[in-house]
Amino acid sequence: MKKILQGVVVLITLGVGAPAFAADLPPAPVYKTPVMTPAYYDWSGFYVGLNGGGGSSHKCWDNVNVDGVPTVPSIREGCHDATGGLAGGQIGFRWQSGGWVFGVEAQGDWAALRGSNASIPVAVLPTVPLLTNQTKIDAIGLFTGQVGYAWNSVLWYVKGGAALTDDRYNGLITGTNTLIDTARETRWGGAVGTGIEVAFAPNWSVGFEYDHLFMGSRNNTFTFDGQGGLSRIDRISQDVDMGTVRVNYRWGGPVIAKY
Repeated sequence: MKKILQGVVVLITLGVGAPAFAADLPPAPVYKTPVMTPAYYDWSGFYVGLNGGGGSSHKCWDNVNVDGVPTVPSIREGCHDATGGLAGGQIGFRWQSGGWVFGVEAQGDWAALRGSNASIPVAVLPTVPLLTNQTKIDAIGLFTGQVGYAWNSVLWYVKGGAALTDDRYNGLITGTNTLIDTARETRWGGAVGTGIEVAFAPNWSVGFEYDHLFMGSRNNTFTFDGQGGLSRIDRISQDVDMGTVRVNYRWGGPVIAKY
């Protein structure tokens, strides 16, 4: 009985002293789970992609020579719009600093832009009752720099640089479409454009782009079809408007989570 009472006294003593002992211990450290902010998209890296859309080229023809004889003053033969589809690809590189994105890009497109207008008769080829001037653009190339601003996975940019077009010109007898004379050129000019691009996966993005090409005026020497020899020289002015939908795949610049 005496031992039982002694044990009870010890337990009571320990119970009373426990809070005081616990009070002397340093507080346990509190660990907080880090708060993660939303991930942001880094546009840096090389990319390659495909594009498709449509375009329109405004052409005006002025005759300056017929059969080797200068036309003074020049004679306006008329204007037309060559319209049609575009399809091709692009390759480029971008680097991002803060919200700003800088880049360079090369783009090449197969084109099927076609258009024509009735030329002023007699003034160009007196032996033909009526002549139709026809334009065909078979390819377009762009070599541009870019400056843009990104809001996470959305990028808006402007671009500018050099452009080239592969042009073919035909003179046809109106009604029968018999080819009379032809000329061909690869023309260099300038390009400006703007676009918006949205990332929908870690390395994939889709966007829309509009470009205007300033291609100037050039003299084109026409030769008789299948015979050679000078037929006429026409000064042809040209500009191009094109809109394309683009899909790109990018290497580098992963989506990064910030803490």
